[in-house]
Amino acid sequence: MKILVTGGTGFIGSHTVVELQEKGFEVVIADDLSNSFIEVVDNIEKITGVKPIFEKVDLSIAEETRKLFEKHKDIFGVIHFAASKAVGESVNKPLLYYRNNINSLINVLEQMQEHDIKNFVFSSSCTVYGQPDKLPVSENAPLKKALSPYGNTKKICEDIIDDVAAASEINAIKLRYFNPIGAHESALIGEYPQGIPNNLIPYLTQTAAGIREFLSIYGNDYNTPDGTGIRDYIHVVDLAKAHVIAIERMINNKCLSKTEIFNIGTGVGYSVLDIVKSFEKVNEIKINYKIVSRRAGDIEKVWADTAYANDELGWKAERTLDDMMRSAWNWETKLRIEN
Repeated sequence: MKILVTGGTGFIGSHTVVELQEKGFEVVIADDLSNSFIEVVDNIEKITGVKPIFEKVDLSIAEETRKLFEKHKDIFGVIHFAASKAVGESVNKPLLYYRNNINSLINVLEQMQEHDIKNFVFSSSCTVYGQPDKLPVSENAPLKKALSPYGNTKKICEDIIDDVAAASEINAIKLRYFNPIGAHESALIGEYPQGIPNNLIPYLTQTAAGIREFLSIYGNDYNTPDGTGIRDYIHVVDLAKAHVIAIERMINNKCLSKTEIFNIGTGVGYSVLDIVKSFEKVNEIKINYKIVSRRAGDIEKVWADTAYANDELGWKAERTLDDMMRSAWNWETKLRIEN
């Protein structure tokens, strides 16, 4: 079966392509390479022995999206990652996020309807919960007003998916990620943002590598044990496996409704300083960091109630925080050797 993976050369997308190919799926990657690199396709082949089909496409442009689906008429399902994803950047560039994230979704769903493709897995986010009233946060928690344009695009996209599924033959599984980090054990793929990283882990590893002078920790006055923000960090390979299980769930007609929602996290919250300490411990490297003012759009603390995903989806995160920190540094180290 052929699966279209949009944003498939990106961080989460590339790891999901690997897991799909290792389960025997044929994969088509659609990516505009705006925040990734074409070399990822070759590295996927090194891991799996199979080179995925790659199409350079800007999915926010309707005509480019139409041509993609016309070329690949045997697509069985779509996993949609393609989106701009940095919370801080979205606060400063909201129109970029609304245009890219919403238009690309609409274009993909239109072509799915046109070509009678019924299976859709959406890359959503725990940002749709805002700052939850109760922790851990379950799939039934009320969705709060988003604290960033990025978070709001995910909420809007979820609403669009619900409406389209109700009016068409499309079935959807929405995976609400918590914070994916780490890298593949081969160190052939990992998080490799273009320019200055917006996410914690690549900035941390680049600081450890001497590329950045220090790591900025945004705020130490939150209502948490050490004052820094708390998140549910999940290894990217565990997250990738959830997408394969979601597609297989659709193949086996196990979905309980037209749209389903699952939290994809570990169920454990770690502070930013917990992350730094774990990295320093497992890699025996001291991180130079500074406490700076809070960053717009950040929430105080959030971690997942994963019971529903564990029981109903049949998926569970397996890798530890130390595993995540070790794999992230192995990836960074390999990058520096090669570059």
